[in-house]
Amino acid sequence: MKSVKPGKRTSPVEVTNVSVHGFWMLIEGKEHFLSFENFPWFKDAAIAQLVNVELQSAKHLYWPDLDIDLSTESIEFPDQFPLVSKVRLNKPLQRPRVKTARR
Repeated sequence: MKSVKPGKRTSPVEVTNVSVHGFWMLIEGKEHFLSFENFPWFKDAAIAQLVNVELQSAKHLYWPDLDIDLSTESIEFPDQFPLVSKVRLNKPLQRPRVKTARR
C-alpha cells in the first residue's frame, strides 16, 4: 500500500502550535515564534481567535476577531519594534508660582 503525498497548503499563514509562552506560525512556509512577552495582545486570546489570521498582503497580518494588525517585519525582528518607548527622564513638574497681591 502506498501513502498519498500530502496536499498543497491552502493558506499562506497558519498557527501551528500554542504554548503558555507564545505560539508558532507558518507564514508562507517560514516558521516564526511569537512570544507573549513580545506580543502581549495575544496572551488572553482564545485558540479560535489566534488561528483566525489573514495574510492581507506580503508583509501584513490581520486577526479580525482580535482587531490586531502586525507587519511580518515586527514578527521577524521584534527587538526593532519595542513595546515601551524610551523616554528621557525629566525633572518633576512643579506648580507655577502665582504672585498674589499684598494687602
